[in-house]
Amino acid sequence: MNDNPLVSVLQDEDLFIPLIMASVGLVWIVLGTMAGMVKSVARERTRREIAAYIAEGSMTPEQGEKLMKAGKSCGSM
Repeated sequence: MNDNPLVSVLQDEDLFIPLIMASVGLVWIVLGTMAGMVKSVARERTRREIAAYIAEGSMTPEQGEKLMKAGKSCGSM
């Protein structure tokens, strides 16, 4: 009926399930990588903000160190 080779490949049952599984795996990997990047950027931004507060004198280095340690214990997996 259809002369498109892509459609005929997708209609093949032996290839369809592995193709779907590979697609889900690929999406999972991409989303996991993106989530890790967002976490890393947010962590670095927080570190910079704490450093700025310490530099301007509105926070002591000890308070900044406590904040850094608190973030590691509740946010890491």
